[in-house]
Amino acid sequence: MSSTGDEELGSTSGKKGKVYIVGSGPGDPGLLTLKALKVIEQADVVLYDRLVSDDILALIPEHVERIYVGRDVGDDYAHQDTTNTLMLKYAKEGKMVVRLKGGDPFIFGRGGEEAEFLREHGVEFEIVPGITSAIGAPAYAGIPLTHRSYSSSLAIVTGHEDAMKDRQRVDIVGIARAVDTIVVLMGVSNLKSIVDTLLSNGMQEDTGIAIIEYGTIRGKQRVTISDLKHVLDDAGDVKPPAVIVIGGTVKLAEKLRWYKEGVYRLFR
Repeated sequence: MSSTGDEELGSTSGKKGKVYIVGSGPGDPGLLTLKALKVIEQADVVLYDRLVSDDILALIPEHVERIYVGRDVGDDYAHQDTTNTLMLKYAKEGKMVVRLKGGDPFIFGRGGEEAEFLREHGVEFEIVPGITSAIGAPAYAGIPLTHRSYSSSLAIVTGHEDAMKDRQRVDIVGIARAVDTIVVLMGVSNLKSIVDTLLSNGMQEDTGIAIIEYGTIRGKQRVTISDLKHVLDDAGDVKPPAVIVIGGTVKLAEKLRWYKEGVYRLFR
């Protein structure tokens, strides 16, 4: 296989190790970038997250060491220290390390923090972007995030802020007043709070909302379409990982539905 740069990625003889922080996309292996696949195939070790799909993991060659470093809800923050230590350890051994993440590493994926850590310790790294679930999941649900008739602006926000921050920074009300479409990642556990806040601050009850579970993953994707007034009843059984879309383009989902490998629930 050809190199991604001036030297063959898999060759570490006599050279310093290197870390590739790689986005694996939302789950469908067909959405993995060519560069991501190339570095995975040439890696010495892959450190992978919880949201990397089984189909993506199946692309890792058998001889490549793989280590699960995913953080589950409720895990303490020392977990990231373990991941950082492993990246540093293998890089110092002269190995080619792939830090494999779901979605895109720079969209709520801690890729920035890990890159900072590597830079501070003198480790060479590259960032390999991936398709974020904020874009991929709505596309597979038939929901355009922008549309000339409905939406000219977009915000992607987290629904679960870091409790260690000095203050909460997501002003969902201000965002709703400023943009046409809101995409919320990691927001299922706080769905009631998000919906109640929007309704109590003047957003229309009939505003469309979609919740896309396991977006792009064959046989697992489930799309729930509702409105702000009824969604808490309609989507009481949804579970993460899921992407939430709020705005006028949600109404296009039934018309533009194209992906048949999943469940589609239209309530309103």
